[in-house]
Amino acid sequence: MDGCAVKIYNLTEKSTMYTSNVYLVTGTWNALDDVNTLVDVGRDVAAIEMVFEISTGVGKKQVNKVVLTHNHYDHTSMLQNVKTVFNPRVYAYSKSLEGVDRILKDGEKIRMGDRYFEVLHTPGHSSDSICLYCQEDGVLFSGDTPVIVRSTGSTYEEHFIKAMERLCRREVKAIYFGHGDPMLQGCSAALRRSLDNIRTGMGLNPGQYH
Repeated sequence: MDGCAVKIYNLTEKSTMYTSNVYLVTGTWNALDDVNTLVDVGRDVAAIEMVFEISTGVGKKQVNKVVLTHNHYDHTSMLQNVKTVFNPRVYAYSKSLEGVDRILKDGEKIRMGDRYFEVLHTPGHSSDSICLYCQEDGVLFSGDTPVIVRSTGSTYEEHFIKAMERLCRREVKAIYFGHGDPMLQGCSAALRRSLDNIRTGMGLNPGQYH
């Protein structure tokens, strides 16, 4: 966990195997109506064990909900294990995986911890990729969506560019990636630079995300 108001724990931060990050989002005060949520489940069973080491609230489930950022194996392999241990409801943008209980819609808001996160469909890395954005704290879970683009050498489809334009219209203070450390400073500016790089590489005019 770090300095953002919403409580976020990276359960695979010390993992020694290849896995996505697995984030546990809890309420600030562990109230009974807070929705303890895993963002992705990864490949490392140690993430399940880590949940029991975190204060998730007395008299309530350790994990109420799982939200999958997309269907790739490094983000989803432990899904059946997580369901067996915690029996959460599982949310995803597509039902391509066994065990998904509810299909998400672009633009809807879902409760995670004691906050609401907007579901943003960001196809590109995969057709079912989503980001999750909390306006209250400016927090973005990006999964494997390539939201930080530092060069102009790649090409992207129009629907991904449109998704990036939507992201750039939001104030983002922290980005939690599917792999690696979070970005905790200069996030909105970095997103706009990324969109400029994408548009320049595509031969389009930069700076049209306003």
